[in-house]
Amino acid sequence: MNTEENIVLTEAVFYTLLVLHAPLHGYGIMQETKRLTDGRLVLSAGTLYGAISSLLDKGWIEALPAAEDSRRKEYVITPAGRLVARNELTRLHELVENGDKIIN
Repeated sequence: MNTEENIVLTEAVFYTLLVLHAPLHGYGIMQETKRLTDGRLVLSAGTLYGAISSLLDKGWIEALPAAEDSRRKEYVITPAGRLVARNELTRLHELVENGDKIIN
């Protein structure tokens, strides 16, 4: 069994992977996460850059080459990151379905 199938992601990491299905820089990740959650989840710079560092180390995202006239570094999800995000989505669906069965 692939060890990446048993990983439980924090909400900040899940949303970072989710929004990086399109290239974004750090501020863009923060803004898109805030937009998707209607302002419920606001990533601090420390949380975001800690997550980016960890995701880069794991190979789940990669930095794109920066344009010569830009100081902003953009990131994008890798195939390994897509697998991790997909596995987390499957886990979350199961969690909701089981909660619905019991609570409703």
